Amino acid sequence: MGVGVDEALMSVLFAAADAGLYAVDDEGTVIACNPGAERLLGYAPGTLIGVNAHRTLHPSNEESAAVPVQRPILQGVTGGERTGGERAVLRRADGTPLAVWWTTAPLPTGAGRGRGAVVVFQDATAQREREGRRDERYALSETMREQAEYDLAETTWLGELTLAMTTTLDADEALHRLVRQLVPRLADTAVVSLADGPTHRLAAAAHHTPGVLPSGPSPGGEPVPEHPAHHAAVTRILEGGGTQHLTDLAPAPGSESDLLTRVGAEEALVLALRLHARTFGALTVARASASPPFNEADRVLADEVARRISLGLDNARLHAAQADIAAALQRALLTDLPDVAGIELAAHYEPAQHTAEVGGDWYDAFLLDDGDLAMVIGDVTGHDIQAASRMSELRNMLRALAVDRPHELPGQILRRLDTAQARLTLADSATAILTRLHRTTSGAWQASWSVAGHPPPLLITADADAHYITGAHSMLLGLRPTIERPTTHTPLPDGATLLLYTDGLVESRTRSLDDGMTRLRQHATTHRHLPLHELCATLARDLGDPRDDITLIAARTPSGPHTN
Repeated sequence: MGVGVDEALMSVLFAAADAGLYAVDDEGTVIACNPGAERLLGYAPGTLIGVNAHRTLHPSNEESAAVPVQRPILQGVTGGERTGGERAVLRRADGTPLAVWWTTAPLPTGAGRGRGAVVVFQDATAQREREGRRDERYALSETMREQAEYDLAETTWLGELTLAMTTTLDADEALHRLVRQLVPRLADTAVVSLADGPTHRLAAAAHHTPGVLPSGPSPGGEPVPEHPAHHAAVTRILEGGGTQHLTDLAPAPGSESDLLTRVGAEEALVLALRLHARTFGALTVARASASPPFNEADRVLADEVARRISLGLDNARLHAAQADIAAALQRALLTDLPDVAGIELAAHYEPAQHTAEVGGDWYDAFLLDDGDLAMVIGDVTGHDIQAASRMSELRNMLRALAVDRPHELPGQILRRLDTAQARLTLADSATAILTRLHRTTSGAWQASWSVAGHPPPLLITADADAHYITGAHSMLLGLRPTIERPTTHTPLPDGATLLLYTDGLVESRTRSLDDGMTRLRQHATTHRHLPLHELCATLARDLGDPRDDITLIAARTPSGPHTN
């Protein structure tokens, strides 16, 4: 047996519901409603009964253009259809629209009633407000996301500019890389001018269209013509001025070929490249008429770019200054060769063209108490002022050890040097050759040598036989200080050249060590007839890697009566 319906309870629920509820007959006349419907629609209690819902509650299309109008209620329920969830508008008693969510169902027939429908609706205004706030939050989040993506892209781009300035210590090379990255991100044209004595020079320039600007100096070495307004702006900056904004860039009479006119510049920002009160030059960013004018954000970004360029230029300046000190120290420590009767000596030192590579190469030659000649070449690990300093300590220590016990063999002296440098931490590691040249009673010369991890000596005879003399090889200094180091002896023929050299002469990033040593042997044979100092300079010029130090020292015995 089913449970009976509590009509009193149903009445209470009907009256207490927040949703509006009304019933209409087949004519659309309201035949029943709850207080919620009267409250939402603005009707006094009991006044909604008898109102024709189709004509009174449903506005015309013109009145509800912002929100779709619900279809006539009975249209969906005459066939027993339930509909709902459609967004629509009801007209309140005062004529104002009320956006609602609604549901309809057929009204049960009986008790003399024809067809009808019951309508349940809720105020959609709050929902619309929530949707509006949600849309606003979404729009804000999209804006923030786009800003974050822009900021990330800008930060990444600035990082790439920093890399362009810091991955090389050649300022001109770095600037050429950088200006290519400024266009078209910041400007149509980018130019860097560097101070050059009382004036300035064009160091780098780029345009967003390849081929518009020359890649190098103009034919004949003449400087690229400069717009008078730009020249004046750069001059003011070199004199201590701040950012210059150029808007009048019309070609001056007779200056149609100047750089800014050539690129059709409409306006330009000229910014100081300045750090710690030192002005390096100026950065110019220019835009043509087809591009938007510079705004405040562009100026802020350009200032940051100029700051980073200045940091890079200052870093290159400081590194070059340090390298100059290292090179000067290294040159000061290179020995003046002694005058030795019966033998010719020559040496050649060429620092790396790339200032970062100046370092620990050295040569030395000095007489021992018994009249023998000590000849040394070495290379301390590292390429900086510390390497040059460690080289000087090792060189002086080797001199002292050789002079202190001139009777010792070269291998014994190198062993004592290794022990001393390990105890005193003179250098992390180093290579060296110590050679002792002794003149016999017959006038002939004999060489004794020991090699510590260094490329072997090259012997070139007067009859064009060039070969590396092997033997007496052991590991470099700084690994096993107590290891015994061998010494090898060999006679030097009349007119022979004994050549000691550092790895910069035979090693290169573009060829193997074996290829380098073969080239040295062949080249030395070809040029053996040259005076000794010319031979050393020729070998360094033709074979050396300019990215590394190149050091040579050579001894040549006198030609005998039977020398060809």
